[in-house]
Amino acid sequence: MAKTQDFTKVMQDMMQAFPFDATAAQGAFKTSAAFGEKLTKVALEAAEKSNEISSKWAKETIAKVGVLAKVKEEPADYTKAVSDFASASAELAAENLAAFAEIAKKVQMDTVELMLAAGKTASEDAAAAVQKATAEVTNVAKKAAAAAK
Repeated sequence: MAKTQDFTKVMQDMMQAFPFDATAAQGAFKTSAAFGEKLTKVALEAAEKSNEISSKWAKETIAKVGVLAKVKEEPADYTKAVSDFASASAELAAENLAAFAEIAKKVQMDTVELMLAAGKTASEDAAAAVQKATAEVTNVAKKAAAAAK
């Protein structure tokens, strides 16, 4: 009956010949975590500013509804109040939508800046890791060649 060969020793020798550098993985994790932190900061700042705009917009609209709801002396005053409210609401909407657009533009610029910086860092890290791995593989190959002689 055929006996299955045990590859445990072969695998152990192979893994020792090509050691894994945990510091590279830790560095990549730290870089990724720092990128996540910066991106989260951008998102939270945008959310805070958006919330402030929304709150301000709601307060101003509610104040204008209060004026609209007051009793008027003449029926024509109601028409004027509704017209004034519609004009003021349109003006508020334009102002607040422009403010939201500015926030979106800033978030977009900050995100692109972070992505470019992250890409540069990742490229530098990858180049360093490849150089280190190449040096290690070359050393292992030299040792293997010397041992074979």
